[in-house]
Amino acid sequence: MKEYFPILEWLPNLSKKSIQNDFVAGLTVGIMLVPQGMAYALLAGLPPVFGLYAALVPQVIYAIMGTSRQLSVGPVAMDSLLVASGLAALKLSGINEYISMAIFLAFFMGLIQLVLGFLRMGFLVNFLSKPVISGFTSAAAIIIGLSQLKHLVGAPFESSNKIHLLLIEFIDKSSQIHLITLFIGLIAIAILVLLKKLNPSIPGALIAVILSSVWIKYFGENSGVSIVGVVPEGLPSFRLPEIELINITKILPLALTLALIAFMEAISVAKAIEEKKDYSINPNQELIALGASNIVGSLFQSYPTTGGFSRTAVNDQAGANSGLASIISAIVVGLTLLFLTPLFYFLPNTILASIIMVAVFKLIDFESPKKLWKSSKSEFYILLFTFFITLFIGIKEGIILGVLASLLLLVYRSTQPHVAVLGKIKGTDYFKDIDRFTQDIETYESLLLLRFDEQIYFGNSQFFKEQLLERVNQKKGKLSVVILSSGGINYIDSSGMKILNEIVLTLKSKNIQFYIAGAIGPVVDSLFKSGVAKAIGSQHFFANTQQAFAYFKNKNPKNKIEEKISLQANTEILE
Repeated sequence: MKEYFPILEWLPNLSKKSIQNDFVAGLTVGIMLVPQGMAYALLAGLPPVFGLYAALVPQVIYAIMGTSRQLSVGPVAMDSLLVASGLAALKLSGINEYISMAIFLAFFMGLIQLVLGFLRMGFLVNFLSKPVISGFTSAAAIIIGLSQLKHLVGAPFESSNKIHLLLIEFIDKSSQIHLITLFIGLIAIAILVLLKKLNPSIPGALIAVILSSVWIKYFGENSGVSIVGVVPEGLPSFRLPEIELINITKILPLALTLALIAFMEAISVAKAIEEKKDYSINPNQELIALGASNIVGSLFQSYPTTGGFSRTAVNDQAGANSGLASIISAIVVGLTLLFLTPLFYFLPNTILASIIMVAVFKLIDFESPKKLWKSSKSEFYILLFTFFITLFIGIKEGIILGVLASLLLLVYRSTQPHVAVLGKIKGTDYFKDIDRFTQDIETYESLLLLRFDEQIYFGNSQFFKEQLLERVNQKKGKLSVVILSSGGINYIDSSGMKILNEIVLTLKSKNIQFYIAGAIGPVVDSLFKSGVAKAIGSQHFFANTQQAFAYFKNKNPKNKIEEKISLQANTEILE
């Protein structure tokens, strides 16, 4: 039971000091979450109260089932934008249908996460490489920020998830900017930034909400500034998500994308916190916990949620030791829904836009592109590709095509891997790449020592053959032995076996012997099962390159233990 409900493990061990710290952290995050949740709901295209609903039940479920004790689950900017962009493409008939689809989306993505968790598919997040995450997150942050311009400046812009359309719309309607609205928004941004620098635990968003609401109520009710208006009182009621069956297939790609991105967001921030703590995160249980949070949350009118970067950081800084802090946060949100919603009537929408814009700015990653430009140009281009696809074509397209591009790069690299001709370092038993040690290498005209740094499979077997035979031909008939240093070859498929057999036969026709040095056990097994080992000859298998070289030099027969080690593939290659 503790595996699926970690609360059973940490709850009995809470000390009085831990409970006090959790209370302070929960109160801090709860106060922060109220205006932030309303802002993110607005970003998702939903009435602000749905941000409070999303901050309520999912937090409690995650606190019970999650393996991270600091992760704060609720509405987040990225998922909110994905909801808005994905549902906008469905061209729904009205706000009620839009709300129903957003709630069902939480249920659907939660179901996907739950299934993936039980199938132990947490490794899927590994396909989201660092360049893809960086490019996607930075572009999405820019889109999120610009999408709030209509609220920040008080002009009726059309929503879009493409940067060029947002900018064209802004230019076309710049004459409709409401100056008082813009002034309030800019003041709020200044307050949020300054308070963040002074002390991150100060609830700057709440201060901006209070000050602006008081000003609108007593001085600016007729100023023309757009306000939130009536926020329904009371806790969300239990209700099964409703959707027409025909829309399930339409929403599936969005639900799958959200499920993976939400998991990626949560696991990345949870892992960052884990490095400083004395407990470990279970990715599969995280999938189950997030899935259950979204499923149960959707039954209480929540839209998609996940772990938030900023809230989790504040939760940790405020001293949270367990999921009790999240339960306290949920209680703060619940009390707000029960008693405090009338206070948000005069809240300007530009304040919510300011909160979003400040929150997402830190998602723009400036450091990764600089590092990748210096260390890996190919990954830098993957980052740029993902960034521009997300900016100009779409959010879902950006993440999907970015992952596809990174996988294609991986495949391309495996089809043309590094091939090195090795030589013996003078006065040592080390064998190194002759291109790296040109002055210190001993080479022999009758020997070719080759290292292939990749598995041999259908995608690169012909490349392997061409590289080896090209170097054989460079010896101009003086060659008698080819040694393949096989430590970097972890697998050979049927195509690779066929090519290897062809190579052995070609070398034999030229009176050249072929040695295998340092092959791992599974590769040796495959060579014997396929019959290629018979063509090579069992006497030409060696435990490492040193042994193969010594045999080439002196033709000393191997003793029984050396023979046994060679054929069972001792993997300790001393190169």
